[in-house]
Amino acid sequence: MQESSLQPFVRGDLFVAVTELNDPNDDHAGRGRIIQYDAAGHQKGLLYLRDTTHLVGGLKFDPRGVLWAFDSQEFVVLNIHSDGKVVRRTEFPRRPFSHVNFAADGTLLLGEHVVGSTIKPEIAARMHTKLPFMPGTDRFGDGHVWQFKPDGKLIKEYATQTHGGMGGFLGVTMSTLSPDGKTLVYCSETGPRLMRYDLVNDKQLPDLQSFQAPTQGPPAMFFAMEYAPNGMLYVLRGGRIEVVNDKGATTREIALPGFGWAIMDITTDGRYGYVGSFFTGDVLKIELASGAQLGTVKTGGVKALAGVVEYQGESALAERAKVISSLAGIAPPRDPIVPSTPKRKRSSAPRKKKTAAKKTVRKQATKLVRKPAKKSVAKRAKTAARKTASAKRASAKRAPAKRNVARRKK
Repeated sequence: MQESSLQPFVRGDLFVAVTELNDPNDDHAGRGRIIQYDAAGHQKGLLYLRDTTHLVGGLKFDPRGVLWAFDSQEFVVLNIHSDGKVVRRTEFPRRPFSHVNFAADGTLLLGEHVVGSTIKPEIAARMHTKLPFMPGTDRFGDGHVWQFKPDGKLIKEYATQTHGGMGGFLGVTMSTLSPDGKTLVYCSETGPRLMRYDLVNDKQLPDLQSFQAPTQGPPAMFFAMEYAPNGMLYVLRGGRIEVVNDKGATTREIALPGFGWAIMDITTDGRYGYVGSFFTGDVLKIELASGAQLGTVKTGGVKALAGVVEYQGESALAERAKVISSLAGIAPPRDPIVPSTPKRKRSSAPRKKKTAAKKTVRKQATKLVRKPAKKSVAKRAKTAARKTASAKRASAKRAPAKRNVARRKK
């Protein structure tokens, strides 16, 4: 069995979640696997995951450079560090979370991938996997977005509407935060709605885009979306990328080869985009300004690719967080993921001891400079004789005055 060979993260590395589907009875089940490629598209590392059982996806780096990954069917949330350490975040509730957004105030927004308890019969007949109910319930999920503190403490549950997609059971499968951090833009993949939710006022907003049947050509579908650092919204539509403004109008399109492009990542500098094909397992790099296709990575993961992200380095991630924070009017936290720990005050005792020692040295040095040299014995004798003579003269002068006083008293 091949072992993990994940390498320390380097700026420009590409990480692709390609589950090794090896269960003949379940086409979504298998050994979780994340492949690491260098900037030239050559495989350099591989990470096998122990905690997952089904498709792994939702790859995203937080501002500290920690990679997040999800298995929504096993209710697993993972943090992957550059040294290869994998931490399962068990403090989150066992819900079908599939992706995360990092707010400027340091909180986390996790979206539930599925909703309800039923699947459309025509879709269920073609599915070769079984969706589990949440522990202790008779539902796949609620299709809501949940806000947590970095330590997993629940802040709020947002009752986001969902469409269900072609199967009727898909919830908030992908989402992105607006530059000001006030609005969540999201979709139920394969559905015709690009939905919005007001996080500040906790209410559903009118769809940014929505297509009702019948429509010309193939069914209108949304798969992924992401804001670039400059505030432009890129929306993945399966066979193309659209640039959508805040009025819901498509201002530009970038054509993609074929259909099935369902995963997207925009680099932190906003220059490039990566799209992943669920059908072929290919990852395509695009220059966003021109739409030029710069290269393809072939993972070989047919119907197994569910996450792609490029590592831009902690400095770039932190800078992007600052930009988003400035747009939102919020001061960026020191550490948006791990709860900040108050700094321990350094004891002043060592410093005082050191200062006292310095003062002692200076005092001794001063004494050495100012202390007169010891006098010889002869000189000391002469000085003592002079002092004695001086004292006798002073006594003699005072004596007559005392006798006169005595005579007056008589």
